[in-house]
Amino acid sequence: MDMAICSHTSLSTSNPYISPRIVNYTANRKSFSFSSSSFKFKKPFFGCTPPLCFSTKASFSLGSRIPLQKSIKCSVSQAETTTDKRAQLTRRNDVRNIAIVAHVDHGKTTLVDAMLKQAKVFRDNQFVQERIMDSNDLERERGITILSKNTSITFNDTKINIIDTPGHSDFGGEVERILNMVEGVLLVVDSVEGPMPQTRFVLKKALEFGHAVIVVVNKIDRPSARPDYVVNSTFELFIELNASDEQCDFQVIYASGIKGKAGLSPENLADDLGPLFESILRCIPGPRIDRDGALQMLATNIEYDEHKGRIAIGRLHAGILCRGMDVRICTSEDECRFGRVRELFVYEKFSRVPAEIVEAGDICAVCGIDDIQIGETIADKSSGKPLPSIQVEEPTVKMAFSINTSPFVGREGKYVTSRNIRDRLYRELERNLAMKVEDGETADTFIVSGRGTLHITILIENMRREGYEFMVGPPKVINKKVNDKLLEPYEISTVEVREEYMGPVVELLGKRRGQMFDMQGVGSEGTVLLKYKIPTRGLLGLRNAILTASRGTAILHTIFDGYGSWAGDITTRDQGSLVAFEDGTSTSYALASSQERGHLFIGPGVDVYKGQVVGIHQRPGDLSLNVCKKKAATNVRSNKEQTVVLDTPLDYSLDDCIEYIQEDELVEVTPKSIRMCKNPKFAKKSGGRS
Repeated sequence: MDMAICSHTSLSTSNPYISPRIVNYTANRKSFSFSSSSFKFKKPFFGCTPPLCFSTKASFSLGSRIPLQKSIKCSVSQAETTTDKRAQLTRRNDVRNIAIVAHVDHGKTTLVDAMLKQAKVFRDNQFVQERIMDSNDLERERGITILSKNTSITFNDTKINIIDTPGHSDFGGEVERILNMVEGVLLVVDSVEGPMPQTRFVLKKALEFGHAVIVVVNKIDRPSARPDYVVNSTFELFIELNASDEQCDFQVIYASGIKGKAGLSPENLADDLGPLFESILRCIPGPRIDRDGALQMLATNIEYDEHKGRIAIGRLHAGILCRGMDVRICTSEDECRFGRVRELFVYEKFSRVPAEIVEAGDICAVCGIDDIQIGETIADKSSGKPLPSIQVEEPTVKMAFSINTSPFVGREGKYVTSRNIRDRLYRELERNLAMKVEDGETADTFIVSGRGTLHITILIENMRREGYEFMVGPPKVINKKVNDKLLEPYEISTVEVREEYMGPVVELLGKRRGQMFDMQGVGSEGTVLLKYKIPTRGLLGLRNAILTASRGTAILHTIFDGYGSWAGDITTRDQGSLVAFEDGTSTSYALASSQERGHLFIGPGVDVYKGQVVGIHQRPGDLSLNVCKKKAATNVRSNKEQTVVLDTPLDYSLDDCIEYIQEDELVEVTPKSIRMCKNPKFAKKSGGRS
């Protein structure tokens, strides 16, 4: 593809912004050609206008002069699409709708905390906990954002609606839905790690929507920060994702979210986030609306309140919405029903505030339509038309949910029947568009498909806390057949590991059919960044294996890449399981001899049943043990009682158990316990297992 240069300076290789590698002369075509992979800035650019902007629409001959361009402030905010439909729309300048997107742990929620505090959302003497947007108990325990949340602040008489989004790739469906509500995004990038797999995913989606992007290089106060590399890498990512000229002309802000500081250069940060707020107003355009048109609002998110019922959240695209108004709810041109808006709310500061009227362009919450679903349009009663529905990517992993069939069924759970489980799973679909539920082979089995094991594990943990009791099988990838050729999902895996543990990690990934395509040092901390393309099958159970190989220091990130040819057989576990021989209560006497066979999951005094997995065998193949054996009580006192020393049992979490189990094993999930057991439907296996 021919690409043109628009530059404020001459195109000599002495230009301090341009690397000599950037210009490749193509003699036969007599035009400039560029390679995005070789593109590097020698000096970082600050502010809205980098020294180069790219165009894919024209090419210049070698002898022609390139006209000088007039300097602009933010080309993204001034870019207009002149179509007949958009010509009727007007720009609303008193509102900005933005989403904050980033890779996991790059500091989105911490940055939102600082924005809320500096916008005087809270009183000076008010106690505010850290990561206030992570209000869910599960989010606080795991330290990640799972559900997207809305808030708003006011800066210079302009209302800024802010949506905090999840950073983990398994919750990418949340990000895809939220991008329907905004006109721009803050792309938060770590000042050391740079663009990571989820950064690529969320940026790709934002560019597809045509949104303006402000790049925030966060954690700039880290000792090993490398802002020049991060900005250059981010720019290359824009080029790689076919961003438009206007989108490539992005604003760069350097910030420290935890200190609440931001600036246009890493060496000169302001005392507050003022430069960030000003950039949002300048570079993120206001919403395009049809103020006098028929009412249209797309339900992008659903919440539930015990008193108000279902609450639909979305952006008003056209018209005016009033409390008490009769509306039409549309799914397609032919499927419509009627309803009434009982209550109406807008987001002000950190809460929902009742409103009588909401104008187009603002984000609001609607109560009173009990059967509203995500993707449906709230439209004018007489002449309303539906908006395009929300599209999300297909799931890649599935797991089987079934009723609990262990001898301990009903001891701890409140909801144990297949009807209870079925109702809860189908209720999850109302809010979680990236998940799918299908009936299994039997009436008490359900197949749940999601973006990854974490996506489904969060659902399992939520159901467990709600009082459900059930069993789940091992995760399996969803394969496809195209032209009689078997295809399986592949993912881009990024491993951050210290140099001394790199060898075992590379060997482990190689065994799982991973192919390395990049390796680079990260900062001055002696850390290496490995990038692999690996089948999703190879990732099942990989996280614990990598932590073991690296002594708990490695960090693994993955993102779905696409479908590729079948990679062949993959061995995920070399060791078998230790299985309880009979029902009963474990004893110290029995465990003392059992622990010589491997690592145990249980201690003394624990109720077990026949077929329960009680440990990891040190060799391939399963081994049945009697962990309930008691010492014979005879009247012979020849020897003094010996002190039994037991090893500390392994404490496996829900995620660990799901990673551990094989095809013939199940995880029993109850509100108080998590156990593993052999699947009674499988015949006994002899010898080793793969």
